[in-house]
Formats: sequence, structure tokens, C-alpha cells
Amino acid sequence: MFSKSRINEPGPKTGADGDKPKTPEVPMPRPMGDTPPTAPRPKAPPSVLSSDLTIVGNLRTTGDVQVEGIVEGDIRAHLLTVGESATIKGEIVADDIVVNGRVVGRVRGLKVRLTSSARVEGDIVHKTIAIESGAHFEGSVQRQEDPLSNGAPPKLAPPAPAAPAAKPED
Repeated sequence: MFSKSRINEPGPKTGADGDKPKTPEVPMPRPMGDTPPTAPRPKAPPSVLSSDLTIVGNLRTTGDVQVEGIVEGDIRAHLLTVGESATIKGEIVADDIVVNGRVVGRVRGLKVRLTSSARVEGDIVHKTIAIESGAHFEGSVQRQEDPLSNGAPPKLAPPAPAAPAAKPED
């Protein structure tokens, strides 16, 4: 009278033809941020701006940049290498800076290195600096513990309005 259906039974299901259950062929994607702690992130190669490239505007990255062309604007990066044929007109800010070419503007970095082919016209704010013999440098050098901070003096609060003068009593 009643028959037991196999649909609700636990265990592997079989198809109508009695085959083994099918498993998905593609593994399920891992949710973002769920990477094993032992797997290091692969390091991205540096971005290279070739010698035939001219950029007018600011560049900002957390990676490494090698400039061989012309940049008219500010650059912020982790590691910045200014190639021998490069010209940068603007402020450069990076953890590590190696200048082989020309920079017209302020240089701010934890480690700054001017090679013998470097031509820098501007101030350098650094934690450590190396200037090779033959490098051309016009500007001032200032050592700071944190040269990557803005470097501008803190803005003062506007003065409080003066209290009305008290009237002398008669």
C-alpha cells in the first residue's frame, strides 16, 4: 500500500540510469579575502613608463614605477626609479627613490639615492640619502624621521574674536 521513496534517503544519489552521482567539474571559487595565511601575495612587476611616453598629470600607486619618459606632474609610489632618459617636473614621493635622470621639483623619500648621472633641481627631504660623485644637485637637503608626511606646517586655528571692551563704571 505505501512504498518507501528513495528521494529522501541520506547517502549518495544515483541518476535514473543508476550512474554514480555527478560532481561539479569546476571547483567553487574562494570568497575574497579567504586566502590561506601561508600563501604569500605575488609581487607585481614594476610599471615602466617608456622613453617615448609623455604624461601630463599626477601618478599615484602603491607599487613600483620606473620612469624612462617625461612626466609633468607629481608622482607617489612605493619604489620610484627615474631612468637616465627621464625628466620629471613635479614633486616625487616614495619610500625608495633612485634618480638616474632629471627631476625638477621636490623629492621626498625614506631612502633617496642620486646616481652619478642624476640632475636634481629642488629640495630633498629624506630619512637617508646617498649622492654619488658626479651627480648634479641644486637645492637644500633636509633630514626628517617621516619625510613622507606632507611636510607643511600645521595650520593654526583662526584667532578667537576679541571680547567687547568693558565700560568703566562711574
